[in-house]
Amino acid sequence: MKKLALICIVITALTASVGCQKSGTTGNGQLVGVQDRPKWDHINPFGMVYIPSGTFHSGPSDEDVNNSLIQRSRSKSIQGFYMDDTEVTNNEYRQFVNYVRDSIAHGLLDHYTEDDNGNKKIDWTYEIDWTGTGGAEGDAGSLDQMFYSGDDQYWGRKELNTTELVFSYEWYDWKAAAQKAMRDNARSSFIRKEEVKIYPDTLVWIHDFSYSYNEPMTRNYFWHPSFDDYPVVGVNWNQANAFCAWRTKIWRDYAAENGETMGEEFRLPFEHEWEYAARGGLEAAPYPWGGPYVRNSKGCLLANFKPGRGNYPEDGGFYTVRADSYHPNDYGLYNMAGNVSEWTSTAFYENQDAFGHDMNTDIRYDASKEDPETLKRKVIRGGSWKDIAYYIQTGSRHWEYQDTSKSYIGFRSALTFLGRSIDDKY
Repeated sequence: MKKLALICIVITALTASVGCQKSGTTGNGQLVGVQDRPKWDHINPFGMVYIPSGTFHSGPSDEDVNNSLIQRSRSKSIQGFYMDDTEVTNNEYRQFVNYVRDSIAHGLLDHYTEDDNGNKKIDWTYEIDWTGTGGAEGDAGSLDQMFYSGDDQYWGRKELNTTELVFSYEWYDWKAAAQKAMRDNARSSFIRKEEVKIYPDTLVWIHDFSYSYNEPMTRNYFWHPSFDDYPVVGVNWNQANAFCAWRTKIWRDYAAENGETMGEEFRLPFEHEWEYAARGGLEAAPYPWGGPYVRNSKGCLLANFKPGRGNYPEDGGFYTVRADSYHPNDYGLYNMAGNVSEWTSTAFYENQDAFGHDMNTDIRYDASKEDPETLKRKVIRGGSWKDIAYYIQTGSRHWEYQDTSKSYIGFRSALTFLGRSIDDKY
């Protein structure tokens, strides 16, 4: 009985000790840290590859007098990150479009749930009756405003009015909040709210090329299943950022529902992060595969671009090709040269290397609609299916206006790695 009593006393003492540690009060009088922290293991996001931290020399990989005026060769260090192994495809972007479409429909049909704090959110368990042949009575009638009607109908078909697909999101302006003069401002002054029409501009195939028959691409490229795995185009810089915000949201919602710890936010890669990844660990290489040529030893072209004086189909594709075409670089990234140019988060300044930091060089300017056109320039990288070989080099940089969409510009997402290395398990 004495032994049993002693055991009970010890168990009681241990229980009290554990309770103290969990409450964050004493920790047995020792500095032990908070003991009830959530567990974290390195993730490997689907469709992304890990790019380790490292240093590289940015800029032209060969003599280029003109380009050296806007891009000096300079050593830069990049923190480890994840990047999509391919450009974002039509089918992946369509998931975003369908989410926005369905969320608007659920809102019109009042498909909401409310938590204990009175916060409303969409109840995705409801089915949407788009045809009026099933589901709740009157659903289809409530959704009429989402479709073209009257004179806007074509051949009497029921078609979604894609101009009404608007995604609203918020982001926090950390750079503004970090300014000493702004430290005492209310938190709300750093929260930015965006509303973006997210449907791709399918007319880019026509308005990009005068006196050229590309109407079949306008009619089919984004929706026909034959192009599902091709890179999405007709998406401007604002839409690409909205996609990354949505991608973060659906991941964060899933993590919250399943008790998982959220990682960093998806975003566009900054310019030198993109260049570092494109080089694939090959120092001073002009192309992702090394170089100096755009053909292999058998004479086969190694990327989708405009060879010679315009033999577009010689490389195997007339316009774009599948996002996973050709061989990946040594980091496992496809089409970092050619196929479509890619948006970065970086604002374009001719002399940016004169003042950019050599650690995670990141020069941004979030231009408003009222800003001059010059301030809306964003860096694009990688060259495209309609560009000559010069523009698909790892060191070539170009720009486009953030509110402009093109048939030859797409994007891929990046995600900062949290920790020293993916191999660091301890």
